[in-house]
Amino acid sequence: MAHPTRTALTDVRVFDGRRLSEPRTVVIDGPVIGTDPAGARTVDCGGAVLLPGLIDAHIHLGGRDTLEKLRRHGVTTGLDMATWPPQRLAALRGLPGLTDIRSAGTPAIGPGGPHSRIPGLAEAATVVDPAEAAGFVARRIAEGSDFLKVVLEAPGEGGPELPVVTALIRAARSHGLTVVAHAASPGAYALALDAGADIITHVPLGRPLPASEVARTAADGRVAVPTLAMMEGTAAARGRAEAFGAAVESVGALHRAGVPVLAGTDANSQPGVPAAVEHGSSLHHELELLVRAGLSTVEALRAATVLPARHFRLSDRGAVEPGLRADLLLVDGDPLADIRATRAVRAVWCGGVEHLPARQTPPGSKETTAP
Repeated sequence: MAHPTRTALTDVRVFDGRRLSEPRTVVIDGPVIGTDPAGARTVDCGGAVLLPGLIDAHIHLGGRDTLEKLRRHGVTTGLDMATWPPQRLAALRGLPGLTDIRSAGTPAIGPGGPHSRIPGLAEAATVVDPAEAAGFVARRIAEGSDFLKVVLEAPGEGGPELPVVTALIRAARSHGLTVVAHAASPGAYALALDAGADIITHVPLGRPLPASEVARTAADGRVAVPTLAMMEGTAAARGRAEAFGAAVESVGALHRAGVPVLAGTDANSQPGVPAAVEHGSSLHHELELLVRAGLSTVEALRAATVLPARHFRLSDRGAVEPGLRADLLLVDGDPLADIRATRAVRAVWCGGVEHLPARQTPPGSKETTAP
């Protein structure tokens, strides 16, 4: 792995959030995208495509190997939806040259439901009274949480009840935190809408979302992270592969209604979860599933770049523009013509630190030093 230096990528087509540019030069100046190629190491990319580093809007951290897997596949930011205790999370933040993490830390859960049976979680995460909400949120902020995650179940199934959820959301918003609601069942999805969560993650299996809820999601300005990779795996694990079709249909309906759809996978390495979803590679599959659901290739790429940066308030990334973090992915092929081209990773930069998977230089490239 090379340390950050000034590098000029020449003859590279850049995805600007809408289209590919004509071949141009992009300068990596330490940890940011620069403008001055003077003295730079020059890499002729031979017409390859440069994307903003991908953002997975729903992961669960394991160890350092999690970050290495994400980086290998061009995922330069991971939005972690639950890692505890705080010391474990802190050890995975800010590691030079590896995927950058934003996290909910410890999520809020109810006294029952599947999450209450995860060892060590119930004691730190259970909220049963609205009066506990302010203290819970304050503890998460003190621990460094970047947003709040609330795990919802259908009413009566052990998740936090509506008064608790609304109190948690009110407390989070008083501190300027975005609220993400886990809602994997129809009842939980309706509860997320009733409570007013900012971002709803997962989409139910078995039946499409009712048209009224799709319309309400759009009208209320909510954002969807459907985690189709996880929902597909869950349906298969339950022997109900046909149930996944409803989830795909729901995503298409949300998108057509104007709901921002973000690419998130629910990648994890934890035992006992509904399905094992690989870090890194699964985001490329998620993009393919989003296209299957009706997003264009451009919209799918936006779902993993500019949109998660916007809705999680990461103003320093998500685009290839001077002054932003040098989080970049160089790929062979044209992902606007075929979304599967994102899998053809030639090089990745995380905060300006270059990683060349299994190679010393991008294939076909020529390196010189600019005068």
